[in-house]
Amino acid sequence: MSFDADEDILQDFLVEAGEILEQLGEQLVELEQRPDDDDLLNAVFRGFHTIKGGAGFLGLTPLVEICHRAEDVFNMLRSGGRRVDSSLMDVILPVLDVLNEMFVSVRNREMPQHADPSLLRALERLIGEAPDEEGPASPGPQAGAPADSAEQEFEAMLDALEEPAPEEQKAADDEITQEEFDALLDQLHGEGGAPGGKGDPDPGNGSAADDEITEEEFDALLDQLHGKGGAPGVKRRSETAAAAPDPAAKPNSPSSVTEIPKPKPKQEVQPPETTVRVDTRRLDGIMNMVGELVLVRNRLVNLESELDNEQVAKAVGNLDVVTADLQAAVMKTRMQPIKKVFGRFPRVVRDLARNLNKEINLELHGEETDLDKNLVEALADPLVHLVRNAVDHGIELPEVREKAGKPRTGTVVLSAEQEGDHILLTIEDDGAGMDAAKLRRKAIEKGILDEASAARMDDRESFNLIFMPGFSTKQEISDVSGRGVGMDVVKTSISQLNGSIEIDSVVGEGTRLTIKVPLTLAIIPTLMVVLGKQVFALPLVNVSEIFDLDLSSTNMVDGQRVVMVRDTALPLFYLSEWLIEDGGGREQRGDSTHVVVVHAGTQRVGFVVDQLIGQEEVVIKPLGALLHNVAGLAGATITGDGKISLILDVPGLLRKHATWKRVA
Repeated sequence: MSFDADEDILQDFLVEAGEILEQLGEQLVELEQRPDDDDLLNAVFRGFHTIKGGAGFLGLTPLVEICHRAEDVFNMLRSGGRRVDSSLMDVILPVLDVLNEMFVSVRNREMPQHADPSLLRALERLIGEAPDEEGPASPGPQAGAPADSAEQEFEAMLDALEEPAPEEQKAADDEITQEEFDALLDQLHGEGGAPGGKGDPDPGNGSAADDEITEEEFDALLDQLHGKGGAPGVKRRSETAAAAPDPAAKPNSPSSVTEIPKPKPKQEVQPPETTVRVDTRRLDGIMNMVGELVLVRNRLVNLESELDNEQVAKAVGNLDVVTADLQAAVMKTRMQPIKKVFGRFPRVVRDLARNLNKEINLELHGEETDLDKNLVEALADPLVHLVRNAVDHGIELPEVREKAGKPRTGTVVLSAEQEGDHILLTIEDDGAGMDAAKLRRKAIEKGILDEASAARMDDRESFNLIFMPGFSTKQEISDVSGRGVGMDVVKTSISQLNGSIEIDSVVGEGTRLTIKVPLTLAIIPTLMVVLGKQVFALPLVNVSEIFDLDLSSTNMVDGQRVVMVRDTALPLFYLSEWLIEDGGGREQRGDSTHVVVVHAGTQRVGFVVDQLIGQEEVVIKPLGALLHNVAGLAGATITGDGKISLILDVPGLLRKHATWKRVA
């Protein structure tokens, strides 16, 4: 095919078939669990059939080839020739993987490679058409029936659309030709004497009534043509309008007789389209412009407070409302349901469970929760890794679960919900749980902690050891997990999204991981603070609480200043020492100061600041080339007074500057 010539058609195919492929991944796993669900079976069959039809129109032969065989399998299932089971799905699910690989090639404007012949033969064996060792087997009636049935069903649908209805066919058989009709009129009125006929010198002068013949005359004409009462199925003109003569009738022949119009078939009224495909780059551009509008709004709000003018205050208030509504509307255009990520997990859990000889049931909740498309893409890999670990490390083997008094089938629950301007993602299992003491011993063996530090750790801090690079309690290394890599990458990925992750676990009962990420990364709420004479922005997602501190209540522990907050030692850091030139020695100024408690992952520290300004929504602007990859800086923004403020990256700051090492 020519990709350039069929670009529009190709785009429509990729969008429609891509959505079908996403649905098939989840539908196939559901079908394995509910083999008697006829609606689900028909939906899967239609999915493969639709992809085959589009691929055939575009000349994508490899796609047509494998979809046709898969379609035959499911048509056989629909006809009752076989029942859905795990062995059948072990063949069908790889077909979905091959289709996805082919789609990648098509998206890259490349003709996909043909599927592996062994996979095609496996599909043929499912329907009894694969050749045996002695020679090609002749398919029996049952073996050939599914494919024939599918083709016959499709042809019947086309015939139903093209063939006329029985009444229309009967009416067509009863028609007479123009010559026969003119001859009959000549016999009735005399040669050329038919009103409006060939002998009429001026057919236009006659009235409409003169051009018509009576019912008795019309019946007599038919009797002469077919014999008395011999006209098969003839109806009076008042009863049918379908028996019209040849549409190519002469213009001067009687219109009431020769041009009886056929009823036009009713055309279905197509509902107007309610969706428009928009390039994501255009949406990003609109979002950037809304961000600029937010900055202007912040500037006007700041000026309005200085002018103290009632009319200006009303105008700025209206602008504030409109800007907030516009911002929310534009953000919704960038939102996608997290189902786009959740849809891949039924297949992941199913394949892992069979590979590990485990029985696992996956439950999904909150699939319609929306979040920014960039976050949807960024969360895919971390969530896959966490779910794989829940299956491998968390859920026990069926025999072990039975001995512990649990059901053989373990449960993994993946849920999402919106909480304010954040999304909460939860991965929970009812497996073996994590032993905090075992984690501490393993950390000591690997040299990550000394015994004194391990003894001071509570259980929650011990759970966070799994995020340390190279840490693993798995004795056997497998291709699933257990190499001691990955969990630290998961934590880093979530931290880069301004998110956090927490772990709760009970030995013998299970583990719960909670991820908290913002709804969007384009416009974020921040806490504006002052260090020296410069304003900085702390993302609110990292802020836990704020309090005033009496410096006399602090203590020094191992060279680190700490303060007791609810019976827990909280380390204190002076941001001025990290970010302001000549910022040292500020801790000796005054008897009290402000402390902002922040968290990075599960690590909580207190940042001492000189002044608090308040909360403000800011638009993240990228840093210049000279400031790229500077640890501790996430970007810049323009404040309400028109000045530039740096947005701080809390995890980056702690990694670069904090000398007090706590479990991350």
